[in-house]
Amino acid sequence: MTDFAVRAPIAAQPPRRSGWHRHLHGSELVWALAFVLPYAAVFLALVAYPMAYGLWLGARPELFAELVSDPRYLRSLANTLIFVTVAVNVKMVAALFLSGFFMRRRKWIKALLPIYILPWTLPAVPAYLSFHWMLVGPEGLLDQVLYDYFGINGPVWFNSRGLALTWNIVAYIWKWMPLWTLIFLAGRLSIPQDLLDAAEIDGAGLYRRFRHVILPLLANLYFISTLISTIWTFGDFTTVFIVSGGAPAMASDVLSTLALQYALDLGNPPLGIAMGLTAVPLMIVVVVMLMRRLRKTEVQL
Repeated sequence: MTDFAVRAPIAAQPPRRSGWHRHLHGSELVWALAFVLPYAAVFLALVAYPMAYGLWLGARPELFAELVSDPRYLRSLANTLIFVTVAVNVKMVAALFLSGFFMRRRKWIKALLPIYILPWTLPAVPAYLSFHWMLVGPEGLLDQVLYDYFGINGPVWFNSRGLALTWNIVAYIWKWMPLWTLIFLAGRLSIPQDLLDAAEIDGAGLYRRFRHVILPLLANLYFISTLISTIWTFGDFTTVFIVSGGAPAMASDVLSTLALQYALDLGNPPLGIAMGLTAVPLMIVVVVMLMRRLRKTEVQL
């Protein structure tokens, strides 16, 4: 009779992982370093070093004290908050409702969609230059139309801070609203048609279908889009720089355009960098608020 020794199974242990460089030898290691080192050098030279140097230049406390005592900075800070708040919210709400308009199955609406998204496809510089030359003064298109057809002498639009800031916001919304309309349109198309049909059968009208079906399903997309748009708008430079140019007398400047003028026109780069850094806490506050709102929305859904 043969005895069989019963042995406990030995648990398989995962092979030890070694560093990637231990698997590369000779020419393989040389080629790996040859591909990695140029990218690392470019990153250090063009990203890491400029950011670190900029933070070092603009981190001195006396620079922020100088900014607070400068009325131009306080005015540009107010302009930035107005520009971001009005432009982002009006743009996103209008894009959400227009996405519903373009959901309609009519040929003329489908033909209108490519025309509607045309401002977004245009490069920013010529698009904003068109606004600038329409409003530049009596020789601008808008004042010419007012005079030729209505006999009205139009205002000099960029001689007023309020009018200049308003047109900056209008130009920004006109340029970027088509992008978010397409995003919300894609979100609407992803909603199952069965849900909408069931709500309609239950007697829900257009408003109730939007309020109780479409809006909850698009809530996360809306808040994420608003978060991204807010971050982009805080750093937007092209709109104000080209449309109004900060007129009149730097009164419609936002933080990004005034920072450039401090750095280049006034020859004080550290002060311009410090001004740009002051926008970071504002963005952090906005991001935290939107993320908390997004978390609450996820719980409700």
